[in-house]
Amino acid sequence: MNGIAAAAPVKVSLARPRERAVAPAALAAAGARVILGLHDPLSGVALTPAANTLFGPRGAAVTADGALWVADTGHHRLLGWPAVPTGDGEPASWVIGQPGFDREGRNAHAEVNGASLNVPTGVCACGEGLAVADAWNHRVLIWHRAPRHSQQPADVVLGQADAHAGLANRGLDTPAADTLHWPYGVFWDGARLWVADTGNRRVLRFDGLPARDGQRANLVLGQPDFVHRDENAGGVTQATMRWPHALAVWQGHLCVADAGNNRLLLWRGDPASNMARSDLIIGQGEIDALDHNRGEYFPSARSLNMPYGLAVHEDRLFVADTANSRVLRLDAPAEREARAVAGQASFVDKGDNRWLPAVRDSLCWPYAIAIQGNTAIIVDSGNNRILLWDVA
Repeated sequence: MNGIAAAAPVKVSLARPRERAVAPAALAAAGARVILGLHDPLSGVALTPAANTLFGPRGAAVTADGALWVADTGHHRLLGWPAVPTGDGEPASWVIGQPGFDREGRNAHAEVNGASLNVPTGVCACGEGLAVADAWNHRVLIWHRAPRHSQQPADVVLGQADAHAGLANRGLDTPAADTLHWPYGVFWDGARLWVADTGNRRVLRFDGLPARDGQRANLVLGQPDFVHRDENAGGVTQATMRWPHALAVWQGHLCVADAGNNRLLLWRGDPASNMARSDLIIGQGEIDALDHNRGEYFPSARSLNMPYGLAVHEDRLFVADTANSRVLRLDAPAEREARAVAGQASFVDKGDNRWLPAVRDSLCWPYAIAIQGNTAIIVDSGNNRILLWDVA
């Protein structure tokens, strides 16, 4: 052996962490009460466009008039139901973004207009109206009253000068207070519209509901001003973002799902200035940390893996922990730890549909959450479906 001692073999363990106890359920144990989007609600197979099919949906909201709107992202359209459906596979009544339920394609294979869509993602109710993040047209569409028929054009467009433009940052090399690049999230807090301007690595605040095309934002988070767009503004801190996606207000905190940094950022009260520092970080142990699941293969009650969705129910925060294929429930910001989970049996389990075929209580890349009454509307993107699932 030439006098060289053989090195001891390195042991690598893929054993699950010891904390693999069954976790409290965030949603009803029976699974979804209603499944939308498939002829066979359990198959998970993408279908051609129809009034009752979905392909990679990414957003949902219930408007003030009781209608359910879903961003059917892969089909480049919005689907609308006059009321929240009560049975599996119920077909939509309205479609926006396509000339018919059997059509698909970016901007319906035509020019950009006030009723066309290109990868629609975030959806939120705003007063009596509706806002949609039309991500790949680099704009947000706003209806001051929720649509009530197919192909109804939006009243206001943000991010572009008018409804017929669709370039990132209006075709310029740098952003501005009135431009957008891949906006994936929208949130109305009752007085202001917040936009996750994801491609510009920032969040924009518009004071009041915008009333005119191309309106300028009033505040920016994640960047020092409106003309910068560097990833994490040059370095990960409690004030920067990598891939902001969803927003919510929870127990007096503004919450941003900073998906690219695998964390949530929380500000107590209203951020008062551009690039204000967050007060709390959930999902990471250090200010400058950004790894999936805190650098571990298996998740925990304190880790996240590309969290894309947020919703609040009775002072509890529900998080779509997308790449862990689960939904977490957090009860208090200071705890920085989930108290219940849906989609997985324990906090340390992961895997799309728990590595099995889709069933009523499984998830595959849940992308967004909305909550209406006691019903969580889970946008189960990887399974091409919407789950109407009672909160536990």
